[in-house]
Amino acid sequence: MADLHVSKKNISKLFSEMQNRRFVIPDFQRPYKWNIEKCETLWDDIENFTNTDAKKGSDYFLGTIVSYTNDDNNQEIIDGQQRITSFFLLLRSFYKKLEAMPEDDDVKGLKNQLAPCIWDINPISQKVSDMSKIHIESLVATEEDNDTFHKILETGNVNEFATDNYSNNYRFFKERCDQYASTNPLQWKELCVTILQKCIILPIECDTPETALTIFSTLNDRGMPLSDSDIFKAQIYRSKNTSDKRKEFTEIWKELSQVCKQGNLSIDDVFRYYSHVLRGRKQDKSKEVGLRKFYAEDTYQKLKESTLVPEIMTLANFWRYVNKNIIPNDDVSYYISNESRKYLHCLSRYPNDFWKYIVSTFFINNLKSESFDTDFIILLKKLIASLFVKFIHAPTVNAIKDDTYQACINISQGNLFNFRINWNEDLLIQDIDGHHSSRISRALLLLHAYLNRKQVDLIPKTFDIEHIFPKKWQNTNYNGWNQEDAWEYLDRLGNKIVLEKKLNIQAGNGYFGVKKAKYELSKIAVIKELAAISQNDWVKNDIEKRESKFISDLIFFFKEQLSIS
Repeated sequence: MADLHVSKKNISKLFSEMQNRRFVIPDFQRPYKWNIEKCETLWDDIENFTNTDAKKGSDYFLGTIVSYTNDDNNQEIIDGQQRITSFFLLLRSFYKKLEAMPEDDDVKGLKNQLAPCIWDINPISQKVSDMSKIHIESLVATEEDNDTFHKILETGNVNEFATDNYSNNYRFFKERCDQYASTNPLQWKELCVTILQKCIILPIECDTPETALTIFSTLNDRGMPLSDSDIFKAQIYRSKNTSDKRKEFTEIWKELSQVCKQGNLSIDDVFRYYSHVLRGRKQDKSKEVGLRKFYAEDTYQKLKESTLVPEIMTLANFWRYVNKNIIPNDDVSYYISNESRKYLHCLSRYPNDFWKYIVSTFFINNLKSESFDTDFIILLKKLIASLFVKFIHAPTVNAIKDDTYQACINISQGNLFNFRINWNEDLLIQDIDGHHSSRISRALLLLHAYLNRKQVDLIPKTFDIEHIFPKKWQNTNYNGWNQEDAWEYLDRLGNKIVLEKKLNIQAGNGYFGVKKAKYELSKIAVIKELAAISQNDWVKNDIEKRESKFISDLIFFFKEQLSIS
């Protein structure tokens, strides 16, 4: 059985025991994430406790921390680093205030209690000889952030222009400390004592890092729930059996975090996409389970596979390339053309993320193919046709789940992508007409704009939907129109077009003949075609004709991609 030591310690005892030792935040941990809001909650709770329950002799429980003693006799914090770090900043703000006060017996006594919590104390003089010898070290923070944190604890000063969490939170604690000391000079000293003596933590000290990591996997920081990827990171780190392998992994994880941040996605996202790559390989068509449960099967065996981390990193780089057009640094053979990006843009407007599972599976299985982009375009067009038709008929996630799982299996086995489509053209035409204000209407309008053969460039990612016949109108502007007609035709697909945001603002709610001047400035082919129309009126017949062609164009594309004669 694992050897655990659980005790009850107040802040003063826990921190001052670290003479000639350190709390160490391991490099596999996440960075310091607490913000001012969390610090404010902590301060308000302690202040309220000081004025109420503390007077009755009660304690304020801060939760647990999990640690183990490493080879250097330091305490590596596995769970609880956010609170530990925040309390160092809080204690330093109190000490900074005491340094500015006339040193009477009370001030001297409080400084003597605070100092050994933050720094090593000279064993003879019982004073701080070197304020650089602080009791905490973070291996996960960047060199710049670590330097900032250490300088705050060493000097008690903070750069007024710094915006990192260490600086922001210390600045907050110092302001609150100064304010409280000014308005409640007697209670301020009592508050300081309460923090040191009445704030209680239960340290769980483990004999090995493996035991600590096991406990870490089941606990959450106060107010900071562990994400799935936090658990995965700890489990992968735990599986590395040498310090060199663990160090290499932590560097890879830092790079993964940076890639995901740049690509506007989370690490959890990448693991979710990758889970469908693995399901495809295993021919798994079963109901999808939660991400953590999926990877936890067989004691996290999937996370121990040698291919997992490299493929996760490759997949993250791919999605960064898709989302932000940042070409991976590695020597990659695949390329994403503008033609592919047109269809990726359309899929990005699809109402859910299931298409990303199929795209991820295709990428992992074809990334080394010399014809990657050509094959990718074929896949994307068929995927759009399948997903859009499915959604038009049945706008629910359940309608595409089984087809998505089967598609990932087919792609993993080198077979063609295929969805089960019950084709009924008359019904589809009717259903498209009924989706003029649904969640897929933007995607349909965007797809139609890209189907124009003159559309060479990509349409801006953020575009507006322009109503050719305006939402706001005046009877005098539209001869023959009345309000009843307007409401009936306003939101029809034949009355809507995608348009650059700036031009949409400039076009406003003007008369069609006036708006055409703004349409001429557009780089979107369907808009330029509208601008070339000689007429200056836009009436019911125009909307009906345009909608008929709109639906006809989509039907032709769908039939072509789904191989329907």
